[in-house]
Amino acid sequence: MIRHLLLAFLLVLGLGQPALAAKLPPITDAAAGPYRLGTGDEVRVTIFSLDAANNSYAIGDDGTISIPLVGLVGASGKSIGELETAIVTALREKDLVRQPSVSVQVTKYRPFFILGEVQKPGQYPYVPGMSVLTAVSIAGGFTFRAKTDSAVIVRGQDNKMAKGKATPETRVQPGDTISIAEGWF
Repeated sequence: MIRHLLLAFLLVLGLGQPALAAKLPPITDAAAGPYRLGTGDEVRVTIFSLDAANNSYAIGDDGTISIPLVGLVGASGKSIGELETAIVTALREKDLVRQPSVSVQVTKYRPFFILGEVQKPGQYPYVPGMSVLTAVSIAGGFTFRAKTDSAVIVRGQDNKMAKGKATPETRVQPGDTISIAEGWF
């Protein structure tokens, strides 16, 4: 009788059901290869012999950067090398520089977001190579109620959103939203 009451109590609380993270597939890792730029990243563009265009540019909501004398150049979804090539092509089309030489560097990555059972949920700057555990550390650590062995990540991939479970070692990407659930025991 007591066993049935305890089981009923656990089911009412939801403890007898698998957690949300357990129902989700594992989040996919970043595709091998170079970093892909996205809205919110900031890049430093250096065009040799065209000093007026040398500056830092934020990638806008439309996925472009606007370079003086050159105009709009698509950046979102491109690697650094691909963006350099796109700028060289635009310079040649406008006949601004005879032999353009362009350098692009990421100066600021788009942020990641963390919510749930961490000390200071919110938006934080991305650090290349970070894991879920690193993100939790940046957010002040777990609360005493946190489920420390898993998390849920929502990630933009291929112009759509993906949601999956993650371990503390799972790599975080810029723009990810990490949710740390409450643990019961």
